[in-house]
Amino acid sequence: MLKAKLEKMTSKDAKLLASLADFLVRKSVWIIGGDGWAYDIGYGGLDHVIASGRNVNILILDTEVYSNTGGQMSKATPLGGVAKFAAGGKPLPKKDLAFQAMSYGYVYVAKVAFGANDTQTVRAFIEAEAYDGPSVIIAYSHCIAHGINMIRGLDQQKLAVECGYWPLFRFNPDKVKTGENPLKLDSKAPKIPLKDYAYNETRYKMLAKSMPEQAKRLLELAQAEVNQRWRLYERMAEHVYNPASAPAGEKTEKQDTPA
Repeated sequence: MLKAKLEKMTSKDAKLLASLADFLVRKSVWIIGGDGWAYDIGYGGLDHVIASGRNVNILILDTEVYSNTGGQMSKATPLGGVAKFAAGGKPLPKKDLAFQAMSYGYVYVAKVAFGANDTQTVRAFIEAEAYDGPSVIIAYSHCIAHGINMIRGLDQQKLAVECGYWPLFRFNPDKVKTGENPLKLDSKAPKIPLKDYAYNETRYKMLAKSMPEQAKRLLELAQAEVNQRWRLYERMAEHVYNPASAPAGEKTEKQDTPA
């Protein structure tokens, strides 16, 4: 509208303003990186940025492996997954970057997988852009390093959500201002076992062939980790509260809820 009006004016000031009009529009700026950067080699910088409280949007494309440099294990590699330097399957759980970011309390955090729920993905981007503070979206990103037929990548994303391995949620600190729970779980409780998702991928199947007992043990540990993680997020979505709203030294009803 401004540019249309300026086109009808002939003054020098109008022409000068017209040349600057595009700079008056609020721009959407995003930092985009992979999991190797976000979880591992660049985590110190990422943590510094989100801890600053500045209005910064960050999108993390999580392939769970250093796929650009040969498929090495990283802190994003899942328990039981095979990668370079983890030929026997990674023995420890994946770092929960979303949980760490949420612990600040003032960072918008979302986990998305558009193959499972594209509407939730769009909502997360809209909310992250609207939030006046640091925003982090972690997006499940299927990768050739997973050992799948890439045309079925979206189907695999859906299975990751259905087994509970990749819970979908949005943590919006603005909700606290209206007395709402900032954490919204967008996916349902696991309805299929982890193996129905994992054993579609070579990074899990190859261990079952080369070291079947080890694969079985790690799969059991991974399933237990999925169950435990889901219960944690489910409890947070039901009981998380704003500590700042309670007077010092006073317990709230939610604090007294037994574990």
